[in-house]
Amino acid sequence: MRRYVRSTPLPAAVGEAFAWHDRPGALERLSPPFVPGRVERRSGGLEPGSEVVLPLDVGPLRGRLAPRWIARHTVYEPPADPVSGRGEFVDVQARGPFASWTHRHRFEPDGRGRSVLIDDVAYRLPLGRLGELVGGPFVRRRLSRMFAHRHRVTAGDLAAHAAAGAKGVTPMHIAVTGSTGLIGEALIAYLTTGGHTVTRIVRRPREGAITWDPDAGGIDPEDLRGLDGVVHLAGEPIASGRWTTAQKRRIHRSRAEGTRILAEAIAALGDDAPAVLVSASGINFYGDGGDEELSEDHPPGDDFLARVCVDWEAATRAAQKAGVRVVNVRTGIVQSRQGGALAKQLPLFKAGIGGRLGRGDQWMAWVSLDDVVGLYHHALTTPEVQGPLNATGPAPVTNAAYTRILGRVLRRPTVLPIPRFGPRLVLGREMADLLLFASLRVVPTLAERTGYTFRHPTLEGCLRAVLGRPEDPA
Repeated sequence: MRRYVRSTPLPAAVGEAFAWHDRPGALERLSPPFVPGRVERRSGGLEPGSEVVLPLDVGPLRGRLAPRWIARHTVYEPPADPVSGRGEFVDVQARGPFASWTHRHRFEPDGRGRSVLIDDVAYRLPLGRLGELVGGPFVRRRLSRMFAHRHRVTAGDLAAHAAAGAKGVTPMHIAVTGSTGLIGEALIAYLTTGGHTVTRIVRRPREGAITWDPDAGGIDPEDLRGLDGVVHLAGEPIASGRWTTAQKRRIHRSRAEGTRILAEAIAALGDDAPAVLVSASGINFYGDGGDEELSEDHPPGDDFLARVCVDWEAATRAAQKAGVRVVNVRTGIVQSRQGGALAKQLPLFKAGIGGRLGRGDQWMAWVSLDDVVGLYHHALTTPEVQGPLNATGPAPVTNAAYTRILGRVLRRPTVLPIPRFGPRLVLGREMADLLLFASLRVVPTLAERTGYTFRHPTLEGCLRAVLGRPEDPA
């Protein structure tokens, strides 16, 4: 029997650390982005007998063909005292790739009002000594990377929620549109594990959700009564297809009209309106800025995407006039394996044929997914944040630098530049120029001024965390 143990001090008392793991969204927050598979099914929470089913995508075996990991909880012991008590829950492998697996999650007081998280895993590989000889080193490396990620996320989330609590923030009830998207799913898990209540705003009726139909101009303002805040993420994907006239119209309408409908419904509630509306926007607001640093007070550009962003933000005006605090989050290039630009580039870079785009001198305002959801939380909970908020990392890089760093993280060459005519041929000139070749040296001035602490201040650190590629090969 092999054993893996990792411990980390947490910036929260035992009771809050245990509760964070017990709330909806904890497994989603803890699942490393570099480990394939998402929660397929679950029954219950952490209580004995509850189960979680995870597909394990392996090579061509994906989706329905992938083998399943079934984890079953066997022990659930919350701390008797939230400060001085000890807590524990245990899950075992009911079905999966190991001959046996028992994972003890322990929470110990540190004697100073905070806690220590201890993950203690006892496992045995199949095929006895042969399995250990062939797969042992790989499994140990994977466990080290996986639990390093889990402990970083746990400590980081608890620190952010503790900081908000120190400012007087209490649990909020937040409604979210675009809740099934990359940012929406991550944000909901972040909020619910922090003790907030989240209601999804969806097109198709479902239990416990608010229904709206932005195409037909419909949402009942009464459904928004009693909320503390609304996060608006919904909109037609910008890079889902070539920009035909009809597609550009859909992109614009889905943002400007959908936002206007929501803002007017919020305004109709008068004094009973949610206190804050945090609405998505994009850094393309600024247009091609060359080498100039672009902070929130910079004027807009005049291309298609800039005009979309201007109208998108203007559509929140009804809520602002009604006295609602409105934040327009101008999001940069989100770094995630689950979607966006990085996910599309990875196959080329892994194959060793990735390269800079054109001359590579255009600036890229990247941001980690953890920092995007952190900045949305910051916008919701920080009264000083109002108007445009740049959701970008603090150190933008040129495309050439991005290419070199991604190649270094993946340990692949990046010597083949991609000439402009290639993307222009595939995407069309306007789309390629605005999405790939526009220079956007956007900086998060307001976020830094209002005290936001970035989890991933450097691109290399961000990519290593997202891709599970630590500098130490262990």
